[in-house]
Amino acid sequence: MSTPLKAWREGIRRVNRAPAILAGMWTVTVLVSLPFAIALRGSIEQHLGSSLAAESAADGVNYGWWQEFSAQATGLGVTFKPTIIGFGAVLDNLSAFLDNEPRPSVILGVAAAYVVLWIFFAGGIIDRYARDRATRADGFFAACGVFFFRFIRLSIVMAIVYGFLFLVVHPWLFRQVYPWIIRDVTVERTAFFARVALYVLFGLVIAVCNVIFDYTKVRAVVEDRRSMLGAMTAALTFVRRHAAAVASLYLADCALFLLALGAYAAVAPGAGRAGLTVWIGFAIGQAYVLARLWVKLTFWASEVALFQARLAHAGYVAARQRVWPDSPAAEVIGGPS
Repeated sequence: MSTPLKAWREGIRRVNRAPAILAGMWTVTVLVSLPFAIALRGSIEQHLGSSLAAESAADGVNYGWWQEFSAQATGLGVTFKPTIIGFGAVLDNLSAFLDNEPRPSVILGVAAAYVVLWIFFAGGIIDRYARDRATRADGFFAACGVFFFRFIRLSIVMAIVYGFLFLVVHPWLFRQVYPWIIRDVTVERTAFFARVALYVLFGLVIAVCNVIFDYTKVRAVVEDRRSMLGAMTAALTFVRRHAAAVASLYLADCALFLLALGAYAAVAPGAGRAGLTVWIGFAIGQAYVLARLWVKLTFWASEVALFQARLAHAGYVAARQRVWPDSPAAEVIGGPS
């Protein structure tokens, strides 16, 4: 029986053996964000024009101009704020997630399109990691097409579950339970730790749901399941029977994520001058994006490896055996036919 550590290592190996998937998903990420980056650049360029503020902005951060731009910004321009610089973007996203803060509609639209693309590619990615051998473009996209509509049905269930958690459970925890807990508290530290405890509790619920939905996709692909409710039931059974291994593997994958996060926090660029500094900051940012994608793919690959090892689905990854034709000498040995 495979241990979580073996599955974790096997997942990393499978991801590293298929660099085209990582490169492809990075390309998809860039292509989704590029049009909006160009549009935002146009808005900034139009607002700056050839003014003295343009020269000041090129030399560093001009907060006076930035506040002026933010005051009149609409649409995509409202996302251009100081929190997008370096590691601040990560903290801003984390804060928005923990506090369930609404995002601008344009960002939600981009995120929705990006999610749909991930849903499309998920079947092909999991299939590639499950087979642990090259499937070529035709095999990869065939798997993407087969599981796309199945995963669309699953995404409806996921949307209902996560919608309930963020629209019902989160407000209940932080608008009702939290005020009730701290109603007689006079020490600020106690109130802080109470809020952190609720963050941890909510995060654990999200993590459990994430694990179940991940193994639903894994079982759907490896076992070629058509019913997503059936795959989800099977995933629940697998997670319950192998809870310790599943949890250990998930924590190991989360450790990779925290490692990538820590590395980016150490080298994340701040605001600098135009020129080489900008390109260095861009390169570091893209390296972080690649690291995040690599970690996400490792989650899937390691979960596939654990599932296959625990339920003896190793035959799925076995390559077709080559059968070599008999040599002409075989006819002589066998005699006349």
